[in-house]
Amino acid sequence: MNRMHGTTIVAVHRDGMTALAGDGQVTLGDTIVKRGAVKVRTLADGQALAGFAGAVSDAFTLLEKFEGYLESHKGQLLRAAIETVKEWRTDRMLRQLEAMLIVCDGEQILTLSGSGDVVRPDDPVAAVGSGGAYAQAAALALLRHSDLDAATIARTALLIAAEIDLYTSGTATVLTIGGDEADEADGAEPEPDAGTSPAPKVPA
Repeated sequence: MNRMHGTTIVAVHRDGMTALAGDGQVTLGDTIVKRGAVKVRTLADGQALAGFAGAVSDAFTLLEKFEGYLESHKGQLLRAAIETVKEWRTDRMLRQLEAMLIVCDGEQILTLSGSGDVVRPDDPVAAVGSGGAYAQAAALALLRHSDLDAATIARTALLIAAEIDLYTSGTATVLTIGGDEADEADGAEPEPDAGTSPAPKVPA
C-alpha cells in the first residue's frame, strides 16, 4: 500500500544562526497530493527546530517522541536525540516507522535515523530526503563560496534541489534559531506557503 511521503529537508549553521528549510511537496506513490505542506517545526517553546522526510504519519510520531525527550532533558538536544533513536531502534512498533529527522538548535545540527544513528555532520550542513544530496551539495558550495546568511543558503539550496529532484517542490519553508535578536522573528511558525521567493543571485 502506498503511503504519503514528505521529501527534502536541509539545515545550515552560520554565524551563530541555524536555518532549517523544508519543501512543501507530499507524494502518494507517483502522485503529488500537496505542494504547500509544512515539514519543519519549532519545538519546546523555541528551544529547537525539527524537520522530517519520509512517511508523514511516521514522522509526526517520531517528532512527538523527540519533543517529549527534549522537554524532559531540559532542552539538551543531543541527549534528547540519543534517547529518541534508542527507543526508535528497540521498540517493536517504532522500528517499523519509515522517516528521517533533522533536529537542531542555535549551535548544532543532528540527523536521526531508525537504525540507531545520531549523526553530527563535519560541516555545518545536513540534508535528508529524496533531494537531500542535491540540497547538501548546493548548501556546502554556497557556504564555502559566498557570504550569504544561513537562512538564504538553506532556502537557495532547497530550490536548487527542486530543479533536479522530481519529488522536491519549489516551495520552501524556512525557520531559524539563534543569531541576532533581530532575526528571532524568522523562527516563528510560518504559513504553509511561506518562503516561495526565487533563489537569490550568488555573488561572483
